[in-house]
Amino acid sequence: MIIYLISDNRDTLVGLRLAGIKGRVVHERNEAKEALNVALQDKNIGILAITEKAAELIKDEITEIKLKKPYPLIVEIPDRHGSNKDNDYILNYVRNSVGIKV
Repeated sequence: MIIYLISDNRDTLVGLRLAGIKGRVVHERNEAKEALNVALQDKNIGILAITEKAAELIKDEITEIKLKKPYPLIVEIPDRHGSNKDNDYILNYVRNSVGIKV
């Protein structure tokens, strides 16, 4: 299985291409949806990495895939500018998912 990237900027794509990861740059919602659909059609893609800004464009589609499909594993990654999420993102995620305070 391979990793595929959907990115909102070329720098992230170029950096991950150095590691052998192919992908596509998107700037609008319809481009992101098309890239997602193409990636889902390729059964060799086991991990779909998507930058946080690109993920915001297709937030509902990503959530539906995460809930309904066993693969690909979708991983949101920060781009070259860093993460948009706050420092307590992981703690809040666990708290909301599990229902207990860590």
